[in-house]
Amino acid sequence: MGDSIVTTSPLIQDQKPGAARREGHPGIALTIIAACQLMVVLDATIVNIALPHIQGALKFSTTDLTWVVSAYTLTFGGLLLLGGRAGDILGRRRVFMFGILLFTAASLLGGLAQEPWQLLAARALQGVGGAIASPTSLALITTTFPEGPERNRAFGVFAAVSAGGGAIGLLAGGMLTEWLDWRWVLFVNVPIGVLIAVVTPLYISESERHPGRFDIAGALTSTIGMATLVYGFIRAAEEGWRDSITIGSFGTSVVLLVAFALVESRAKEPITPLRMFADRNRSGTYVIMLSLAAAMFGMFFFIVLFVQNVLQYTPIEAGLAFLPVTVAIGVGAGLSQRLLPVLGPKPFMVVGSALAVIGLGWQTFIDPGSSYVNGVLGPMLVFGFGMGLNFVTLTLTAVSGVAAHEAGAASGLLNATQQVGGSLGLSILTTVFGTASRDEGKKQVTDFMANASAEQKAEFAKTQQLPAPWSHEVLAQGISTAFIPAVAMAVLALVVATVVIRVRKSDLEALAGTAGPAAG
Repeated sequence: MGDSIVTTSPLIQDQKPGAARREGHPGIALTIIAACQLMVVLDATIVNIALPHIQGALKFSTTDLTWVVSAYTLTFGGLLLLGGRAGDILGRRRVFMFGILLFTAASLLGGLAQEPWQLLAARALQGVGGAIASPTSLALITTTFPEGPERNRAFGVFAAVSAGGGAIGLLAGGMLTEWLDWRWVLFVNVPIGVLIAVVTPLYISESERHPGRFDIAGALTSTIGMATLVYGFIRAAEEGWRDSITIGSFGTSVVLLVAFALVESRAKEPITPLRMFADRNRSGTYVIMLSLAAAMFGMFFFIVLFVQNVLQYTPIEAGLAFLPVTVAIGVGAGLSQRLLPVLGPKPFMVVGSALAVIGLGWQTFIDPGSSYVNGVLGPMLVFGFGMGLNFVTLTLTAVSGVAAHEAGAASGLLNATQQVGGSLGLSILTTVFGTASRDEGKKQVTDFMANASAEQKAEFAKTQQLPAPWSHEVLAQGISTAFIPAVAMAVLALVVATVVIRVRKSDLEALAGTAGPAAG
């Protein structure tokens, strides 16, 4: 039907196959691309604010609740490079629309979920859709806008949306959860996604296809391998390290990740070119990003629970409580981008990682008596500013010395490392949290039985849930202990930045013209 329109309509009969039906509207095309990126980025934070409400509605344990985050980030990070490859081979507009529709359908299914497994399956499917749509949306800028000022402005808009999406997600998540229901943090994607899919063929042309191969084996072994590794840690938090399923999960993960390395070493067109790790600076940036993302994802997850369950913040108040950290990240990123040509990248990596250590170390002192300013805001501002110093610096260093045609793979691998590292770190912190909160819970039950009223004891016998303030003690103890391995992760990043990284400011001079896209 579409082909008949192209050949019979006098208005578009001269258009090439796959051309936009309404060409010449670059502003609308950029709005479509930016809306897609906003939806994908926003989804990483909009759900976070709703986590306590999701936990209550679907009866998640605190450890299992981490899968609401990890199911999305694992599939998103694991399939990100494959999604970019699909756009090159099959046509970027076609793949972009498929990713959007898949993401939209998964959002609808997630909002309708009645059981925990249904929500987790929908979140994983959302990650697949995001992994297909997000890298393709960035690539569409290069095919939609001519090289020069116009393309640079488009990249700037894309970068701004990527940076601001997290803050918008925090506010939107709070408003939707408090005014409507937690399900609307997923339902909100449906009308936006449908609108994007409808208008895309009107204003965005199809890209030229490039021959190539899909590294399906590499994508599956890496994604499933990381998923079983994360599952092993979360299982250990609930059932212990000697549990047969825990041991089996770790064993399966090792086999799959070794298989992934073998597949990538032999593939003609690998999803993860192993030669990217040959350069010490590039490998160092991947380790730093993985370590800091691991700590950051855990920090957001546990602090969301603390401010809503202990400080009794409403969802909107919780969203507002996290806005200062996004400002701190933005200030740090702007400062590093401005001074990078003067000082070079290493000082920012070292100072940024050191600040992350300080911020996370501060949060190990959190307890039920901690105020928002001292227990949450202060450490988050220090940590956020340190992360801001690192983000642009790590991105530029990752693509330093890479051939132009491999710059996308190098920066894409950094993004994938961030997502996968976040999932892995959250699972490790959850394991520590589960052990610490379980031990503290035994102490608090003893104290509760000695001091509670008859009515409180009867309610506890029925629900097996400690009331406040005993439950606050358990949660706070688990959270403060979980931040200890987070500090260790940040220390690893600091050591790598200090010892491994040797890139100089002169090494980045060749990137002067591509800093905008790379940072985005």
